[in-house]
Amino acid sequence: MTSDTQGSATDRATGLRTRWHATATAAGADRDPAPYADRLLTAWAEPQRRYHTTAHLADVLARIDVLAPHAADRAALDLPAVELAAWFHDAVYRPDRSENEERSAALAERALPELGIDAERTAETARLVRLTVTHDPAPGDTNGEVLCDADLGVLAGTPDAYAAYTAAVRAEYAFVPDAAFREGRAAVLRQLLDLPHLFRTPYGAAHWEAPARTNLAAELAGLA
Repeated sequence: MTSDTQGSATDRATGLRTRWHATATAAGADRDPAPYADRLLTAWAEPQRRYHTTAHLADVLARIDVLAPHAADRAALDLPAVELAAWFHDAVYRPDRSENEERSAALAERALPELGIDAERTAETARLVRLTVTHDPAPGDTNGEVLCDADLGVLAGTPDAYAAYTAAVRAEYAFVPDAAFREGRAAVLRQLLDLPHLFRTPYGAAHWEAPARTNLAAELAGLA
């Protein structure tokens, strides 16, 4: 790791700790949130991760900042719960397991009451984490729309950014043979392209839907 990379990672961790403290406080925490930030950031930096890293966490939080002012029903948006869900949605991540979201939600259900966050917000946070299995919020689920759009926003990146994303995903699944990976990845891409809408927020629909579909179609063509 170069000194520049080390510096950027250190700066990111510092910014994330500051953000976590603000989010936990806004959510009603009555205990010191710092130890929980350390545990979460350690989890997000585990060596098996190539895409689901602290950089992904920071990107999701940045996209929440973009989307929140444009939510269809801002009055219904529980921003602290959405941000907590971003922190927990990949807190448990093993690329060879299928229960990551469930285990991440269960982690939130244990940790947040310890912080003094009330049962209602804890339950909402866990629900949102579980929603990232399908990224299919119900109509009117403003919290779910913001979180899912923020998580999927990577699909709308520039060609270079999208290529970096796909390379990181492949690296996480390096244990899967090429033919099997192409088959599985193609199925995921077709499933996404078959959805009537990738993005549910007004901003996501207007700004991210078209470039995301272009990226997905190009990747699928390249797997043929």
